[in-house]
Amino acid sequence: MTDPVNRATKPDRPAQPGPRLSRAEQARATRRRIIAAAAEQFVARGYGATLLEQVAEQAGVAVQTVYFHFGNKRTLLKHVMDVAAVGDDEPVPLLERPWFKQIQEETEPRRIIHRWLDGSRQIVHRVAPLMRVMRGAIGTDPELAAQWATNQQQTRTAFGVLAQLLAARDALRPGLDVDQARDIAFTVGNVETYLQFTDVCGWTADQWQERTAAILTACLLTEDGRRP
Repeated sequence: MTDPVNRATKPDRPAQPGPRLSRAEQARATRRRIIAAAAEQFVARGYGATLLEQVAEQAGVAVQTVYFHFGNKRTLLKHVMDVAAVGDDEPVPLLERPWFKQIQEETEPRRIIHRWLDGSRQIVHRVAPLMRVMRGAIGTDPELAAQWATNQQQTRTAFGVLAQLLAARDALRPGLDVDQARDIAFTVGNVETYLQFTDVCGWTADQWQERTAAILTACLLTEDGRRP
């Protein structure tokens, strides 16, 4: 049996021969390996059963390296979620990504909703497995529960941007203000609802995207805005 003390303190495996990386590039590559390993471990084992020693072993680093970069398991999960949300570790906010800039340039309200859900589908596909992990742990970890609430508010804020884009084109149906439009879009389009449709109801991702687009078009847009 492997000695857990020796395993926890083993040196990082040497990198494969290749172009010489700067210290910052090496650190970033190490963080990427840790995050990728952690994502697999969290999804496979759940939050409570995942040990940082297991993450370190899969990433090919010492467990002290995991602690150095992330501090604790809770913070590591947050970073894994952040990378999953945007698809990489580039320091570019979600709403400054090229796909969102394309939405901003769109003039047709229906197309704005469809383009938004094109991007949303990619995001929820990446984060859904991790949201299952987090949802299963929030009942026993108050700090994770607080992070869950923060994630929900951030998502709600993002859907507020969608509502503002539609309002700027005078596309919101009469009597519906931006805040109400935001909350409708958030409730229908967030990852929790996606999980209900896919996990509980057995919908495919295609069905979720198609019907969510239809619901948002019907609920948010004026009659003119609903026309192709």
